[in-house]
Amino acid sequence: MIAYVTVGADDIARAKRFYSAFLSALGYELEEGPEGLSYALPVPPGQPAILPDFYVKPTFDGRPASAGNGSMVAFEARNQKQVRDLHAAALVAGGSDEGQPGFRDSYGPQFFVGYLRDPQGNKIALFSNDPSEPGRDE
Repeated sequence: MIAYVTVGADDIARAKRFYSAFLSALGYELEEGPEGLSYALPVPPGQPAILPDFYVKPTFDGRPASAGNGSMVAFEARNQKQVRDLHAAALVAGGSDEGQPGFRDSYGPQFFVGYLRDPQGNKIALFSNDPSEPGRDE
């Protein structure tokens, strides 16, 4: 099980604007501190943590942050409309389009996905795979 994902950022304020534009709608709560941003799903009292957490941090070695070639973090939305809405919100919040929301021939018929780059260049996917919604071939 993945416990957390961390991406580096040189400009934490820009990263906060971008990630807060969609992570709060997915239920993540933000804790901000001198070490960066920590996004986590709320945990009812007495319950185990809901993983994974998502962290946005300055680099530990002090060199510029960079996006990994072939690296991507995917967040699951409730439905196709939410994918479209959150993709648009993330673009307004400083992200760049890496693939408009829609179906892709190489994925399953229900897999609806939009791709973005955060202000640092990290690739982000927002997807829905809800079998109760119309699929690619419907």
